[in-house]
Amino acid sequence: MSNAAPTPPAGPSSSSARSSAPASTADAVELLGLVAQLEHTAFVRLAGDCALAPDVEQRLALSRFAAAAVERRDRVLARVAELGADPAASMRQFDDVLTEFDERTQPSSWWERLLKAYVGYGVADDFCRIAAQGLDERSRAVVLEVLDDASHAELAVAELDAAGSGDGVLSSRLALWGRRLVGEALGTVQRLITQRPALERLVAAAAAEPDGAPSDGGNASAAGTTTPNAPAKVFGELTAQHTRRMSRLGLTA
Repeated sequence: MSNAAPTPPAGPSSSSARSSAPASTADAVELLGLVAQLEHTAFVRLAGDCALAPDVEQRLALSRFAAAAVERRDRVLARVAELGADPAASMRQFDDVLTEFDERTQPSSWWERLLKAYVGYGVADDFCRIAAQGLDERSRAVVLEVLDDASHAELAVAELDAAGSGDGVLSSRLALWGRRLVGEALGTVQRLITQRPALERLVAAAAAEPDGAPSDGGNASAAGTTTPNAPAKVFGELTAQHTRRMSRLGLTA
């Protein structure tokens, strides 16, 4: 399978046409369930990274990051419960959301593992930030607060920058790895938008907002201001964020 970034659908799909409805509680619960599942996955991944980390300082830091991921997950699930939905069920529908991505992007070194956490999973977080703009105010605040924790990203950047600054071969390999990661991550996002009408509706509501401004709980779409090329706008933003991450490491996107 090609690792090139997927081409967003051209023009509105049949599910895009349904984006004229305002964001519903069910749509909010779906995105919250996705975010909770990503935080749970982060906990599992960080616990695994802790066992593989090359020194005690990193193991201690990663164990703390894993504990923080559990706390963030539970904050999101508490909001699901506030909305009257089943927290476990909201997560369960996304049990396999990253399975294919992980199968296609098995890291072969500690450095590739760090870059995957920073770049690959960063795309999923960016997508949730964008979709969150279509939520009600309280749900949006919870999602953005949870995704605002950059502690693990700072560790990854520091370690990768130190390793790559004096090793041109490693930097070249990581640049190639980063391009593979973003291609696969964007493919995962494309499948989510295609297969999950609720997420597509939230993305459409978010895309309708000028300069990424928060919507009024999705009511922008109710006013008939949805953006037909919302997926293209989302992929453009995700690609731009990826480029910024790679540039921060001194790597070519």
